[in-house]
Amino acid sequence: MNYKLLTGVLAFLAIGTLNAQEQDKSLYIKGNALFLPIGIINAGVEKQISPKYTIQGDVLISPWKSFAGHKLQYYSASVEGRYYFKEAFKHWYLGANLGFAAYNVQKWNYWNDKLHVNDDGQTFINSNLYQKGFSIMLGLTAGYQFQLSDRWNLDIYGTVGTSQSFYKGYDKTTGKRYDQATGLNKSGEFIPYRGGVMISYKFK
Repeated sequence: MNYKLLTGVLAFLAIGTLNAQEQDKSLYIKGNALFLPIGIINAGVEKQISPKYTIQGDVLISPWKSFAGHKLQYYSASVEGRYYFKEAFKHWYLGANLGFAAYNVQKWNYWNDKLHVNDDGQTFINSNLYQKGFSIMLGLTAGYQFQLSDRWNLDIYGTVGTSQSFYKGYDKTTGKRYDQATGLNKSGEFIPYRGGVMISYKFK
């Protein structure tokens, strides 16, 4: 992971706190409307810390041991500093996000019955394979907040960045590892890893 980039993100998150004023600062609670219909909870709190800066904390909980035949247990938490070009909670913004996730899932590219051959020549069926581990994520968010009323907002956003993953791969039919590693597998990807449509309510 690029520690200079991490230092820059943490500095960004601290700017609003250093510039905080004594004025009244709003607090919104929010939930992701896209995930609720499939039983995934994504909720957060966004707090204003200066006229154009806010800080948000959110969690995502996907408790599915099996969803449409696939493992989908995913738990994450993130903190994000946001800068609004106009004023807090209005219109366009950019953010710096830092997140952590733990999971027991079947990756989307294993949702088929193609054969998987490991380095020892052992053959597995993709749809029987799943991954268990954790990830550290660092990225940039872009979004737009619509004001629906004095207390209700609609927040549309997406986050792209680096995901550093540490996991073990298993065959669910035997319980044995298919990846031949003795410890954790490690992988790094540049991917979109957050997004949605948050319904926000002004708590104060």
